[in-house]
Amino acid sequence: MKLLITNIKQLLQIRDHKISKVSGKEMNSLPSISNAYLRIENDMIIDYGPMSDLKEINVDKTIDATGKIVMPTWCDSHTHIVYDGDRSQEFVDRINGLTYEEIANRGGGILNSAKKVQDATEDELYKQASDRLKNLIHLGTGAIEIKSGYGLTVDAELKMLRVIKRLAANFEIPIKATFLGAHAVPKEFKHNPNAYVDLIISEMLPEIAKENLAEYIDVFCEKGYFSIEQSERILKAGKLFGLIPKIHVNQFNAFGGVSLGVKYNALSVDHIEELNEDDITALKGSETMPVALPSCSYFLSIPYTPGREIIDAGLPLALASDYNPGSTPSGNMNFVISTACIKMKLTPEEAINAATINGAYAMGISDSYGSITKGKKANVIITKAVPSYNTLPYAFGDNNIDSVIISGKVYK
Repeated sequence: MKLLITNIKQLLQIRDHKISKVSGKEMNSLPSISNAYLRIENDMIIDYGPMSDLKEINVDKTIDATGKIVMPTWCDSHTHIVYDGDRSQEFVDRINGLTYEEIANRGGGILNSAKKVQDATEDELYKQASDRLKNLIHLGTGAIEIKSGYGLTVDAELKMLRVIKRLAANFEIPIKATFLGAHAVPKEFKHNPNAYVDLIISEMLPEIAKENLAEYIDVFCEKGYFSIEQSERILKAGKLFGLIPKIHVNQFNAFGGVSLGVKYNALSVDHIEELNEDDITALKGSETMPVALPSCSYFLSIPYTPGREIIDAGLPLALASDYNPGSTPSGNMNFVISTACIKMKLTPEEAINAATINGAYAMGISDSYGSITKGKKANVIITKAVPSYNTLPYAFGDNNIDSVIISGKVYK
């Protein structure tokens, strides 16, 4: 399939292969070409440039993008889209004054979702996750990471990871699987959480490695969940089984989790709504990507990740949705971009970089996704006719995506 997109108002995020992420002041730069074309062959970007340079060629399909912006699809590096049902009652409970922690302490939260996942069949979970994923692609997501963590038993965690593996086999976008057995302590281990850590290490990890069900390992390192010591045991064990560390950290408290992630060369540290100088220092000089989840802050009314401080310190930043039933029941990355600009004071350029090339880095795929680069995969967004790319975060309630191209084909 040879596809040509012509008369592009702005072709955004032009990069060469040497750039895998952008940091600090570089994040405010978004290389582009006005009045451009983009050539795609099969699933690859093979050429682009100004319309004045376009030579007559034979193609199978031409798309006229007059007045429209073309850019790489969103790379969402943090989601939990394999779950059963919803937790809308907890939404009402929070409106009525209960905190996230209070809901969790009375059996809600992650433990609520875990019970539902344990009772659901693999086919039921696959159908629900598949429907969510189709909707996300229409909203512009062209690469995604999906975590387990709503199982909390050996069988249920494996069931979730098998669902993610089926999704990866049946969808053309890259799907990365993360084992998050350490998402919460099950009720039966409430008085002996170390025994649950033992279960993760001695029973879950060997089975996951045997079936090749995950690429990453994650831990919710937070007060009331998993301590620094417990998190370190899990990350260390995961590495022994060939899993790359990630870490949920500093959502409510800053107590050393960022440094722990850096110590184990975590690909990303996610949430970081609470951040201190020690955390900034730890991230400097590391290869670890800070990941902000502004939709979670919006939904829970908790502080936003200090993205401005992170970028001004010369660090990179990625944006992700945290799509899950309890704290972020939406995977709309367009809203994520808007919220980052409105609430975190990122510029549109910084937000788009954070949700494309840096998001791809946080999934380990920036060599093939996240920018308009010759030889990269042809996963791109074509917007509706808009005045400029600033309109994307500005018009926060609108869907300004006209079409999405996945692996060189218009997604339907």
